[in-house]
Amino acid sequence: MPRPVSDRIMTMRLPLSNDNFATIISVYAPTVTNPDENKEAFYNQLASVLSGIPRTDKLLLIGDFNARIGRDNDKWPLVMGKHGIGKCNSNGELLLALCSEFELIVTSTMFNQKDDRKTTRMHPRSRHWHMIDFIITRCRDKMDIHSTRAMRGANCWTDHQMLTSKVAFRIRQKHNK
Repeated sequence: MPRPVSDRIMTMRLPLSNDNFATIISVYAPTVTNPDENKEAFYNQLASVLSGIPRTDKLLLIGDFNARIGRDNDKWPLVMGKHGIGKCNSNGELLLALCSEFELIVTSTMFNQKDDRKTTRMHPRSRHWHMIDFIITRCRDKMDIHSTRAMRGANCWTDHQMLTSKVAFRIRQKHNK
C-alpha cells in the first residue's frame, strides 16, 4: 500500500517472495529556483526515508528530481555510468551526493543510447532537452536493471517524457546451515 511521507515523497513496499521485498520511492524534488532551505529539507527527509529501508530490500527511487547530473563520470564513478548528458547543476550535486552516501546508481546513465532516449524534458525558453527525471537503484543491484529510457510520444499529460526501466529482480535464496 502506498505511504505518503510528504507532499514530495511517497513509498511503497512490495512483497516479492518469501522474506524478499522491493521498496519503491516516488519523489518530486524542489526546482532549482526554490530556496536552498527547501532543497536541503527535501534531501534530509529523503535521506531519512532511505535510512529506514531494510538493506535487504530491492530499491527503486524514481521521479522528477529537477536535477541535471551531467556527464562527469570521473567525479562520480560509482554513482553514475558513462552515458550522462549535459552539465551538472546545484540540484544535481545534491542528488549525486545522496546517491554516494547510500550507494545508489542513476540507471539512466548506464546505457549507451541516443540522447533523445535519455532526456525527459525540454526547457521552455532555451528549447534544450535535459535529463531531470531518474530511476535510481542500489549499486549492488544494478545488474537487475536491463534498460532505462525515455518513451518519446507517450501522452502523459505532462511536459515530461515518460521514463521506463526494464527490471528483473534476482532474488537470492537464504541458505540454512
